[in-house]
Amino acid sequence: MTSTIAPATPAVPGDERTLSPGECDSWAAEVRRLADERGAVILAHNYQVPEIQDVAHHTGDSLYLSRVAAETDAREIVFCGVHFMAETAKILSPDKTVLLPDLDAGCSLADSITAEQLREWKAEHPGAVVVSYVNTTAAVKAETDICCTSSNAADVIRSIPADREILFCPDQFLGAHVKRVTGRENIHIWAGECHVHAGISPSDVREQVAAHPDAEILVHPECGCTTSVLDLVSHGDLPADRTRVLSTGGMAEAARTTTAGQVLVATEIGILHQLRSLNSGTQFIPMNDRAACRYMKMITPAKLLDTLRTGRGVIDVDPETAARARRAVEAMIAIGEPGRGGE
Repeated sequence: MTSTIAPATPAVPGDERTLSPGECDSWAAEVRRLADERGAVILAHNYQVPEIQDVAHHTGDSLYLSRVAAETDAREIVFCGVHFMAETAKILSPDKTVLLPDLDAGCSLADSITAEQLREWKAEHPGAVVVSYVNTTAAVKAETDICCTSSNAADVIRSIPADREILFCPDQFLGAHVKRVTGRENIHIWAGECHVHAGISPSDVREQVAAHPDAEILVHPECGCTTSVLDLVSHGDLPADRTRVLSTGGMAEAARTTTAGQVLVATEIGILHQLRSLNSGTQFIPMNDRAACRYMKMITPAKLLDTLRTGRGVIDVDPETAARARRAVEAMIAIGEPGRGGE
């Protein structure tokens, strides 16, 4: 099939498709054929476009996909996500070929701290335990004691002795949330952010809650509106029993079990395809329908097909850096509960 694709008409936010149904069937069959031929497993993050989520062997969040990458017996891992995710897969499976369909698919949050900046921060706080969100480069992970995801960050913090100083990077909103739920005061938080999640504002929450007063509310802890949401809950302006701060994996679990007619979702809109697939009886509504990550959307059906045909997009991590980073990532996996809860 040709890699020139005519855009299909998008349905609703979070379900923007680039292939017609007929094209999608042909494309998916070729993707799976080539994956079998290469001995490749296709991993897709929850924020990927719908076609890629559907064709992948495994679709989920960072923690779930990290576990798959660590345990797979496939010869190759084709990672449909962003660069730090593919790097993490290579760190966990150094003997396997890891391919990323677009090597320019970066992450604004991962870019918000460098290894040099982290080393300087550590020098200012000798003896502190460094906890880094998995949304970081391999070089930053190599300077880290233990990584975390949004679902196990609180458990990671609780695993550290209460008298130890903690450096948490790079997401300031997740850091503030973890500090709040654990009650730990000796946490220093780096001032980084995801540009997409930071853009989901308190005004978005107020507007959507007013428009959908009976909806359940799911908020990702990276969001700039998280503190405001919890303040509204504490003041009784939002119902505590219908408001939850969850990772994307936690949102998927919530979608499976909810009986609500409507659910407001504050995270990158790619997750909506997954939620709607899990529960067709509930209307999942984006808190901000413009909250789309351009980096996640760089992995297109055409680029995935090209990678499977050519083997382009190889991810390499310096072996020494990878070995140091692996300790921090494996410690994260050991603490996280089995399942799909993660970034």
